[in-house]
Amino acid sequence: MVVANPIYDIVFKYLMEDERIARTLLSALLKVEVVKVEARRHEITNEQRDSISVFRIDFGATIRKDDGTEELILIELQKTWLETETLRFRQYLGTQYSSPGNMVGSGREKRALPMIAVYLLGHKVGNIEEPVLYVRHQAFDYNDNLVTKGLPNAFVDSLTHDSIIVQIPRLHGQVNNRLDEVLSVFDQTRKDKYDQHVLNIEESAYEGDAEMQRIVRRLMSAAADANMRKKMSVEDEIFSVVEDRDTLIMMKDKEIAEKNVILAEQNEQLAEKNEQLAKQNEQLSEKNELLAEKDGQLAEKNGQLAEKDGQLAEKDGQLKDLLYRSVRMLHSAGQSPEEIAASLGQDINTVRKMLE
Repeated sequence: MVVANPIYDIVFKYLMEDERIARTLLSALLKVEVVKVEARRHEITNEQRDSISVFRIDFGATIRKDDGTEELILIELQKTWLETETLRFRQYLGTQYSSPGNMVGSGREKRALPMIAVYLLGHKVGNIEEPVLYVRHQAFDYNDNLVTKGLPNAFVDSLTHDSIIVQIPRLHGQVNNRLDEVLSVFDQTRKDKYDQHVLNIEESAYEGDAEMQRIVRRLMSAAADANMRKKMSVEDEIFSVVEDRDTLIMMKDKEIAEKNVILAEQNEQLAEKNEQLAKQNEQLSEKNELLAEKDGQLAEKNGQLAEKDGQLAEKDGQLKDLLYRSVRMLHSAGQSPEEIAASLGQDINTVRKMLE
């Protein structure tokens, strides 16, 4: 059975728009029953800037705790298929911490909603082998003794949060628990040999499981949608452009590093020259000969630097050309100049000029 690959942002968004499926996935991740879930207004975004692609959805989720009581929490779900900087994730979290919309109560009773950050990563995190990592905060006293009395506490919970990290490349078809079963639809080892847009799944593996069958049916629907397939291809093209741009940036960084090495060598040579001059103050003729030799070396190095500067200027031109292609491609994909400017981190006037 062929289903759409949810590693793609457009497919993942389509999947999570089904409230029942969202509850199934979040319940499995949180290991609690999610009674109700709702994507918070204006909080479904896809960011493409610099060398990253990050898709995020902010959920307000009502969970049922072990004692039967219900609690409203905030879930910040972020998905990326490229290795990305942690700063971008921290910026998103900072936005949530500072948002008045994530506060409940009033006056002295006003408090922030407890938050759990979920990261679905399309890449591996160092040498951590566990496909799913739970990072939970705990409280300790001065002597490192675990503090439990009085906890959980609204004040403490408002200032800290737990995290769940899923390494999609570490999913290798082994199903040991409910979470493994739910995440099995993200397993990239099931990717079709000839079409990375789809996964090959054994329908019988989910027989008798209504929730998993609902997920599979929705992914089958996405795979059969021509418009969905087209948008997946656009994501591939964007990914390719980003990779090309990153390659150029890496080459430019390498050239800058080489330039710094040359400058360091020059500084070392100058220091050496000064030392020689200090020792040979009384030997004027020999000193002048040494100075002439060093001046020749400096001229040669300056020529090398001038050549490198020309190469850097050429690379800058290539980067501008890639930006122009990216703007044109995104515009042809239906994005407005404002959306393109936000996606690529460019000035809106620059984008409009490229579209003229």
